[in-house]
Amino acid sequence: CPQCDAAVGLVLPFANTQTMALHLEAVSQAVPPSRHAVLVLDQAGWHTTPKLPQFPNVSLLSLPAGSPELNPAEQVWQQLRDRSLANRCYDSYEDIIDACCEAWNKFTQIPNAIRSLCTRDWANLVPGHGMS
Repeated sequence: CPQCDAAVGLVLPFANTQTMALHLEAVSQAVPPSRHAVLVLDQAGWHTTPKLPQFPNVSLLSLPAGSPELNPAEQVWQQLRDRSLANRCYDSYEDIIDACCEAWNKFTQIPNAIRSLCTRDWANLVPGHGMS
């Protein structure tokens, strides 16, 4: 949630419809009562399949194909790579999972990290935090 500067994420071994359903469930559970989440998604098959469960407090907003600059999640991955994950060797699969979890947890603790990804000179998804 950019307004709350909060995030929900799962570290999973792959991305498919089943793991996307788990993510949607986690988001739905994290949304406070009387609030609604809008997830901005690219055109990955597991984002657009009608097989995904629907939650009354979560809406999916599909971006046009080939527009990663519009997707705040793309910048999350860049931040995780730049801050923690790039140019490292791992001894085991478990070490990779641990590093991903640690990188995610550190990133979500940075003040305004989530909010800043949703505020640009040309786009402001957080009321009161854009250019005036």
